Amino acid sequence: MKTFLEDYITILRVEKNLSPNSIEAYKRDLTRYIDFLQEEKDINNLEEISPKHIRGFIRVLNDAHLAPASITRSFSSIRSYHSFLSGENLVQQNPSQLLDAPKPSRKLPVVLAVEEVNKILGVIDTAKPLGRRDLAILEVLYSAGVRVSELCDLRMIDLVLDSDMIRVTGKGKKERFAPIGPRAQECINNYLKFDRPTLSKKDKNLGKIFLSRNGRPLTRMTVNIILKKWAQVSGLKKKVSPHTFRHSFATHLLEGGADLRVVQEMLGHVDISTTQIYYDMDREHLKEVHRSFHPRW
Repeated sequence: MKTFLEDYITILRVEKNLSPNSIEAYKRDLTRYIDFLQEEKDINNLEEISPKHIRGFIRVLNDAHLAPASITRSFSSIRSYHSFLSGENLVQQNPSQLLDAPKPSRKLPVVLAVEEVNKILGVIDTAKPLGRRDLAILEVLYSAGVRVSELCDLRMIDLVLDSDMIRVTGKGKKERFAPIGPRAQECINNYLKFDRPTLSKKDKNLGKIFLSRNGRPLTRMTVNIILKKWAQVSGLKKKVSPHTFRHSFATHLLEGGADLRVVQEMLGHVDISTTQIYYDMDREHLKEVHRSFHPRW
């Protein structure tokens, strides 16, 4: 059965043009699913798979206490895989066709207050080695709301600072232009002028903007470490990640009166329902202010 899985993964890579991270998630979910069928249910023929087997696998994921979003993603991967098998006439029936997707609980993401963001950015010592780089990284995350993978992929040719923009390559290789504020621009320029020339001499960097101390393109893990380091220095107790800055970017725009569809475009969301969660968070903020200050509470 894993032969067909490899064929499916190839289609995701070549025809669907999915990102490496998305492909890895599909492969991980489906490998776990096929292992369950073969090892737990002794199934080695695709025609033997029935809806009860898929439901049984979802129960296993629930019993393993996987996050609801992870379970929903796994189900989506399974349904897409069975649609591929059916569409290619590799099986006569699609056992996932009549099954409903698990309903994930909607968990509001962690968001920093404006003061908390300013506190983190304010403690970065630009006199220390790589301090200017770290400040530029975090300013771009907050100013443009980019994903950490998008930040790591930024190239020198993506800077359009004369137009107050950067070009971002998002999911599915889709490009968009993201506005960027004057503070972030100043930090980028300082990093490019004083630090990057030295770093770029150390290794082949393929024109990436943000480099490690060895001159290599930064990884998502390194950016995460950089943020956590300065958050700890600032005394912040919240658990933060680069995505926390993206959440904060969107929430602060909506709190300031930005239109939901404009925020959707800035974030690079295909479906506005993905952006809707930040609108819900904004309403939660309003209710919290009401509870805190209205005399009848």
